[in-house]
Amino acid sequence: MASQESEQRELLFEEYFFEEEPYYLPVGDEVEIFEVAWKARLPLLFKGPTGCGKTRFIEYMSWRLGRDAGRETGMPLITVACHEDLTASDLVGRYLLRGEEMVWVDGPLAIAVRKGALCYLDEIVEARKETTVLIHPLADHRRMLPMERLGKVLEAHPYFFLVISYNPGYQSALKDLKHSTRQRFLAIDFDYPPPEREAEIIAHESGVAPQIAAELALFGSKVRNLVGHGLEEGASTRLLIYAGQLILEGIDPRRACEISVISPVSDDASMHAAIRDISHSIFPSAR
Repeated sequence: MASQESEQRELLFEEYFFEEEPYYLPVGDEVEIFEVAWKARLPLLFKGPTGCGKTRFIEYMSWRLGRDAGRETGMPLITVACHEDLTASDLVGRYLLRGEEMVWVDGPLAIAVRKGALCYLDEIVEARKETTVLIHPLADHRRMLPMERLGKVLEAHPYFFLVISYNPGYQSALKDLKHSTRQRFLAIDFDYPPPEREAEIIAHESGVAPQIAAELALFGSKVRNLVGHGLEEGASTRLLIYAGQLILEGIDPRRACEISVISPVSDDASMHAAIRDISHSIFPSAR
């Protein structure tokens, strides 16, 4: 019976599994903290800038937890990209017309709670505050989800695990986590990797030579020094990987930096000029 139930879970979540190991390079004790939190079913909050590896990390942990449990595939992972129009019904579920009858359809959060999955609510502060409140009973000892439209409460599957994330660089009075939400979660702070680690990531993900990867990591580090001096947020590791991929395909490094980093991070002409000077100092001539 247990094995039949396991097979049903594998089938149900087939699209959410990672059969191959997602590449992730740890920069601290985040893997250990996640594993301890998972064992105790303590919900987690990821805090960090855009493109620093938060999503890749939970994908990696989904795969790793499955391997630790003896699975050939990882634990199921359901990711929700939160936005200002996200409603409670979007997460929990709603009645939909199917043929001539109204049928209840679970939302992604309810699916994760009911069947057992890692549920990742990305950029949680973008959701409406009244929507955020519904995760409270899932993020404490109760581990349950009120299904108001159905008039019942859904108890979380033992495998259910909740992770949320947000970018503190964009928080404001209108877009910040309520203390009643924040204090239900353990928090892991993420940041961009040290240059040598970032170079290793860029080389692996883009395929460029280590020397080019090191130069791109240096470029990213110098661009981030402009944050607070006219730049709202620095170049993400993701953008540096994009630049590496362009260079690998034969685009000149200066031009690759222009379209992958300089233009995306700012619309200000003077900031463009400042970042362009940095790229020219690191990549002094066409290659």
